Amino acid sequence: MSKLLASVLCAVLYGALVASFPVGDAPRSLSPSGTSSSIQSSSASGTLAQAATSTSSGTALPSPTVPYASDVPNYWLWNETTTTDPEPERGTLGATILGPQNIPLDKQNPDILAPPTTDSGTVGNAKWPFSLSKIQLNTGGWVRQQNVQQMPIATAMAGVNMRLEAGAIRELHWHQTAEWAYVLKGSTQITSVDQMGRNYVATVNQGDLWYFPPGIPHSLQATNDDPDGTEFLLIFPDGTFNDDDTFLLTDWLAHLPKEVIAKNFQDDIADWDDIPGSQLYIFPGVPPPDNRQPPTGPYGTVPLPFSYELSKVTPTQYSGGTVKIADSTVFNISTQIAVAEITVEPGAMRELHWHPTQNEWGFFIEGTARVTLFASSGIAQTFDYQPGDISYVPTAFGHYVENTGNTTLRFLEIFNTDVFQDVSLAQWLALTPPELVKEHLQLSDSTIAGFNRKKGFVVGPPKTSN
Repeated sequence: MSKLLASVLCAVLYGALVASFPVGDAPRSLSPSGTSSSIQSSSASGTLAQAATSTSSGTALPSPTVPYASDVPNYWLWNETTTTDPEPERGTLGATILGPQNIPLDKQNPDILAPPTTDSGTVGNAKWPFSLSKIQLNTGGWVRQQNVQQMPIATAMAGVNMRLEAGAIRELHWHQTAEWAYVLKGSTQITSVDQMGRNYVATVNQGDLWYFPPGIPHSLQATNDDPDGTEFLLIFPDGTFNDDDTFLLTDWLAHLPKEVIAKNFQDDIADWDDIPGSQLYIFPGVPPPDNRQPPTGPYGTVPLPFSYELSKVTPTQYSGGTVKIADSTVFNISTQIAVAEITVEPGAMRELHWHPTQNEWGFFIEGTARVTLFASSGIAQTFDYQPGDISYVPTAFGHYVENTGNTTLRFLEIFNTDVFQDVSLAQWLALTPPELVKEHLQLSDSTIAGFNRKKGFVVGPPKTSN
């Protein structure tokens, strides 16, 4: 018994000592000559020895049918604040790289190069930096995209990142899928006419949204509210979407006999002598006034606005950050895409959760993060994210989003659904009969009683005992 007690004390002291060291230093500087597996076995043996002890209610715990989970720390080993050279080593596991190494890339992916010991198997690549997407350069702007060609796991949604100089126009066009957008910088003026002949014009500002249903024609133009123009994120609820397959006004007319065009518009064929012979896609234009009005039509304007001022929504504050949600309950026209805009303070995390029927396409705007995806069947994998990175979480995969930096993390959770939904692990356990939770997890009555019966969404750093 004295040996077992000594083992328990060693494991506890080791865990406390690791927590007091900076990120990136603890695993190497504190790893003893013994292996991490020896620490795990000591911790497990000590915990197994406690199986016969009593809880605060005096009920004896049963012997476990499987070993207890390890207490070995699994922090990220480096981040932007550390000077540690990235190596595939965690404790006594792994070894240094002797061949060529892309050090800047490895520094961005500590949990890929040196995975937590809790990771097991692979879930497929759930990270894609927009920086690796080929950019199409045009006069007046550029565009790049991500679809299943870049990230095969992302079957439900695809993303496009577009930049327009002040006045530049993304030409009149339409898609087979819906289009949803979030303005990253500047202001974008949108125009549209629906299938009933009702029109719409609006200027969409930074942090605001627009949405066009499938097949509805529209245009996008940068105002000069910002001298640099505008940049925005587009989401399409189809992982195979390709922006090259867009239906463009100039492309269509360039492939029609001019006598057909003249007959359709009841014009002289000479009126169409100067139309473009190929698509324009993005081209320079005159910056529009923010208050431009659409032509007066016989059928009026659309009954449901195609834009939504998310930037003016007051975020809900939680212990570790904030959340703003926009789905069809508030942005009524957006029946295929919902979004949560989330901030996470240093040391905090988006709580453990999953989305019951929706895939999640994520986009990181500020700060750095790590996310572990749990895919069931003992499979889990951790990824690291920086600004401009795309994440993807398949339906029902358990996950969290942890701030790994010293600044506020801001990101978007985007879903192919009409209404935002998630299931909180803490709330689930808090609202489950406590006796059942105790039989699963061997937790004390006081621990279970402390679970939050409301969703925490973004939770702050853990409580520390004195």
